[in-house]
Amino acid sequence: MGLPDTSPVPKKDSMGMDYIPVYADEANDDAGAVRVSAARMQTLGVRTATVARGTLDAVLRASGRVEIDERAQVVVAPRFEGWIERLHVSAVGDVVRRGQPLLTAWSPALQSAGDEVRIAERLVTDSAADPEARAAAVRLAEAARARLASLQVAGQAAPRQTLHAPVDGIVLERTATQGARFMAGEALFRIADLSRVWVIADVFERDLGRVQVGDRVAVSVDALPGQRLEGRIGYVYPTLDAGTRSTPVRIELDNRAGLLRPGMFATVDLAPGAARERLLLPASALIEDGERQVVLRALGEGRFQPQPVRIGDRGREQVEVLEGVAEGDRVVVSANFLIDSESQLRAALAGMGDAPQDYPSHDTRGVFEEAFEDGVSLSHEAIPALGWPAMTMDFGLADPGLVEGLQPGTPVRFSFEDRGPGEYVVTRIEQVEGEHAGH
Repeated sequence: MGLPDTSPVPKKDSMGMDYIPVYADEANDDAGAVRVSAARMQTLGVRTATVARGTLDAVLRASGRVEIDERAQVVVAPRFEGWIERLHVSAVGDVVRRGQPLLTAWSPALQSAGDEVRIAERLVTDSAADPEARAAAVRLAEAARARLASLQVAGQAAPRQTLHAPVDGIVLERTATQGARFMAGEALFRIADLSRVWVIADVFERDLGRVQVGDRVAVSVDALPGQRLEGRIGYVYPTLDAGTRSTPVRIELDNRAGLLRPGMFATVDLAPGAARERLLLPASALIEDGERQVVLRALGEGRFQPQPVRIGDRGREQVEVLEGVAEGDRVVVSANFLIDSESQLRAALAGMGDAPQDYPSHDTRGVFEEAFEDGVSLSHEAIPALGWPAMTMDFGLADPGLVEGLQPGTPVRFSFEDRGPGEYVVTRIEQVEGEHAGH
């Protein structure tokens, strides 16, 4: 866990671990790569994962709401006007059965039509009436019966009528009040059958291609913790909400137990299509900024390369990758945004040419120990500005030619720059005149 180090020959570190070999032909494989020191990697908490084949957890989760089955609603609206003499069902929420009395009403229009029928029938049966009068009475009776039929009371000439529930269900609305007058066509009751309900779920635009009519779904509601209700998609609506970029889908559920109530919020898990094996990478590895989709490939030795990719389906924790990386590649899954930002910054600076940077510089004396590829080992005096005691450590070299001709044990005076955590680079080194090599 020490400072970054390289060697021109195979060797072991202070812990007895072999150095990782890096070959010359690797230099061309990491164009545009970012190099991060071991100390900085540890500080940032860089973690990687392997691209592998597997089954995508492609379950879509959508928010929904329980609604009434629109096909199971009826309105009781008589076709005649009148007064309500007796109200048999008087509360919203009451359960009613098909044929159950709802109210009894008296109507002057029904009384008038009934009187016409009775008068016409007497004229028809009156043997003393002449044929023309009898024929007119027949026509009058037929017209009166047709009028009663249009008022939906065919065969009932009484002025008092009892209206009955046309279906089994729950009273959702009631405007009828005992003693009140009502007009023809006025809705007095709205009744709905709640033995089957709908769940309307909103599916985002990008996921519409993954849902079809007939797909199985699981529905859960807060009122029934731990229970998952099974259903199927019955309809995908043909419109899109421009504000939420989503389309409603309809799920039909059995509700004979009455556990689901219209207005409840629901969570819907849609599992479209059969699972298939595909190339996957962790969702946290993907960097998206609206213009590109990129992952950071780990090349080893602290090198990371931005790699454009093309993404397919998305799961909760993984995404399908179609192009850009291969099975077995390692990608960064944490601190990747920081590394990508550094990569873009370096690319921008490279495009502008070499921009000089000012790093803190320190001067000290010491002893040259040995040189290796791009680095040098030096023993130095205490450096109070950095809080360092006298010690031997490795430095980078701004130019390998700085140490040409120096022998191990040579007293030197040198300058180095602090270029970030764990990166100390010698920019000047010279032998101390009048002193000889040796410890």
